[in-house]
Amino acid sequence: MKRYKTNIEGFTLRETNENDLSLILGFIKEIAEYEKLAHAVEATEKSLKKYVFEKRRAEVLIVEKDEKPMGYVVYFYNFSTFTGTSGLYLEDVFIRSEYRGIGLGKEIFKLLGKIAREEGCKRMEWVCLNWNEPSKKFYTGLGAISMDEWSTFRLTEEYVREL
Repeated sequence: MKRYKTNIEGFTLRETNENDLSLILGFIKEIAEYEKLAHAVEATEKSLKKYVFEKRRAEVLIVEKDEKPMGYVVYFYNFSTFTGTSGLYLEDVFIRSEYRGIGLGKEIFKLLGKIAREEGCKRMEWVCLNWNEPSKKFYTGLGAISMDEWSTFRLTEEYVREL
């Protein structure tokens, strides 16, 4: 299992395997609670196993302090017709509150940037809830721009079935 060092003493990120399913699901529930969306979580260990480890639709990294899990990252690759290359789409970055504000977020983004470059990605993208001002400030501090000219649309399962 690959492990990535950070420039913060004791903090690493590591790849996951099927033994981490309950841990990953726990972090999904934690971020959903933080985002005031706990009611929306439908993920199960079974669905995570299928889509993360069998179909390889997403990559998950666990953030650890002295090998103790305290956050996670979920990302996958998308494709841009404008650049003609893939991009890295960041689905979740979650760090437990007691470890925020120490530079770990920047370390995570540096690692994701390295992964993106190695994979030939020309950009990284993610969404942020409108009310989450601390995260928006952090992202703009990295040089990210808000894509205000775009709107995000979603068809739920019910409407996908009707198509």
